[in-house]
Amino acid sequence: MIKTAEARPQPMWLARAGEILSRSGLMIALLILFVLLWAFAPNFLSERNLFNVLRAVAVNGMIACAMTFIIISGDIDVSVGSAVAWSSSLLGVLAIQQKWPLGLAVIFVLIQGAFWHILAGLIRVKWNVPAFVVTLTMYLSLKGAAKVITNAYPITPFPDSFSFWGQGYIANVIPVPAVLMVLTIIIFYFVSTRTVFGRSVYSVGGNEEAARLSGIPVWRTRIMIFALSGFLAALGGIVMSSRVMGGVYNVGEGLEFEVIVAVVMGGTSLAGGAGSMIGTLLGVLFIGLLSNGMTLMGIHPYWQEVARGLVVLVAVLSSVIQTPIKK
Repeated sequence: MIKTAEARPQPMWLARAGEILSRSGLMIALLILFVLLWAFAPNFLSERNLFNVLRAVAVNGMIACAMTFIIISGDIDVSVGSAVAWSSSLLGVLAIQQKWPLGLAVIFVLIQGAFWHILAGLIRVKWNVPAFVVTLTMYLSLKGAAKVITNAYPITPFPDSFSFWGQGYIANVIPVPAVLMVLTIIIFYFVSTRTVFGRSVYSVGGNEEAARLSGIPVWRTRIMIFALSGFLAALGGIVMSSRVMGGVYNVGEGLEFEVIVAVVMGGTSLAGGAGSMIGTLLGVLFIGLLSNGMTLMGIHPYWQEVARGLVVLVAVLSSVIQTPIKK
C-alpha cells in the first residue's frame, strides 16, 4: 500500500520568519518608492505634501485596522466604503437638517455603524452566509440609502468648530486625522498581541473548528470583529464629513478596495490566521504614497486606475504564494 505524504503543520518559527520577510519586503518596496518619488515627483518632500499624505490616508488607516481583523478571521468586508458614505450622509441629515446637537448626532452615527455590522455578523454566523455576500448586500443597500436621504446632494454646512477633526492640526504641525489613525493602530496592535480577544481572532482564522473545541466563542468573536469594522467605518465617515464640512453621499467611494489591498500588501493572508497591524500600516502608507506621487507627476487619472489595478494583482498573488497549500 502506497502512503501519501501528509501536509505537516508549519512550524511557528517558520511562520514568524515568513511574516518578517513579507514585512521587510514591503518596507524595502516602500523605501524604493519613496526614493523614486523624491527624484521624480515635484515637491514630494515638502513638509506640507508629506503631512497631506498622512491626512489623506488617515481614514483608510483606521478602517484598515478592523479590516485586518476581518481578514485574519477568514472573512472579508466590502461594505466599508458605503458605510463611510452612509455615516457621513446620516450625520449631515441629523445635525444640519434635523438640528440635532452635533455631539449627540456623532454618538448616534457611531452606534448605528456598529449596529448594522453586528446585524451582518449575526447573519454571517447564524446562517453561515459567506461574508462577501452579506457585506456586498450592505455595500449596495447603504450606498443607495445614502443617496435617498440626501437626494444625492451634499448637506452643508457644519459648524466651523467641527472642522478640527478633519482639517485641524496638533501643535500646528500634525494633522488631527493622522493622530487618530496612529492611536487606532496602537490600540489594535495592543489588542492583537496582548489580549485574549486578539489571540481568538487568529485562532478562528487559522482553524475555526479547533478554536471552537478549545473553548473560544467563535460566533461572538466574529460578531465583535464586524462591530469594530462598522464602528470605524462610521468614525471614518465623521472624519470625512469634518474634512469636507458636509454630509456627502459619495465620500469613501472605492475606499473598500484600497483598504483591502493595503491589508493584503501588509502580509495579512486571505486564507486567514496570519497578519499584523504594522504590516497593515506599511501597506496603507505604500498605497497613499503611490497615489500622491502619481498625482504630483501629472499622471492621467485613468492610468492611475490601471496602476492601482496592477497593485491589487500583485498583492493578491503575493498573498496566495505565501499561503501554504492545505491538504
